[in-house]
Amino acid sequence: MLTTAEILKKVRELEIKSKKLTTDLFTGEYHSAFKGKGMSFKEVREYAAGDDIRFIDWNVSARFGHPFSKVFEEERELTVMLLVDISNSSLFGTTYARKRDIITEIGAVLSFSAVNNADKIGVIFYSDVVEAYIPPKKGRQHALYIVRELLSKEPKGKGTAVSKALRYFTNSTKQKSIAFVLSDFLDANYEDALRIAGKKHDVIGIRLYDKMDMELPAAGLLQVQDAESAITKWVDSSNAFVRYSYQQEFFRVTDYATQTFKKAGCDLLHIKTGDDYVKVLQRFFLSRNR
Repeated sequence: MLTTAEILKKVRELEIKSKKLTTDLFTGEYHSAFKGKGMSFKEVREYAAGDDIRFIDWNVSARFGHPFSKVFEEERELTVMLLVDISNSSLFGTTYARKRDIITEIGAVLSFSAVNNADKIGVIFYSDVVEAYIPPKKGRQHALYIVRELLSKEPKGKGTAVSKALRYFTNSTKQKSIAFVLSDFLDANYEDALRIAGKKHDVIGIRLYDKMDMELPAAGLLQVQDAESAITKWVDSSNAFVRYSYQQEFFRVTDYATQTFKKAGCDLLHIKTGDDYVKVLQRFFLSRNR
């Protein structure tokens, strides 16, 4: 557990880091990647040559005896939601940092990006239960509060249930939002929840994994413990078939997540601990703009 002083110091560090990233990289990309997705009705005016006939207001036109067009304006303000997995499996990491640390950093960067663009930002923390909900609001103070929570929130639940977080999000968020789901996605059975959330909202998965999630080193007999179920067992890591099976399981989980997001029409980014996640996010925002 971090002390209050350590948390405040870390919040400050993350704010400085995020500020630099958001001003250097994200403002343009983030803005154009997501802005203007929603249009809201503004007024009715007389039809002018070149107006889209789909937007003729037939009721008003009938009343006045000549055509009137509906005028729409871009909804400038966005609501961004972070769905943050704080289950115990996220505490694993062998290079650079734990998955949870990277999730926290990305969460901080996205929070400050949203706030710098005058958007609202909220968070749903989850394990195999929804642990906490921070309703979306604007402003630097709110972003700082979110980052403090990202740094200090401890799970009560033991496992991971992405579906519960997605259902909670769908039920609690009425306006169309952008949701970033940050997790290692060591889970299953979230197809339906993702499909429903993806119909209304713009859902982007950010999957964190460690090199050792993928490859078991040949280090002889190892006693391993499941971070979520706490079950321990002995594994012979010098056995090639054991290492192969371990890797196949990683690919199975990866494939399931990839296919599930694809079917739901949602994006999924894969980020390895130690990789430059800023580049990954930047590339994603740029590809969105195309």
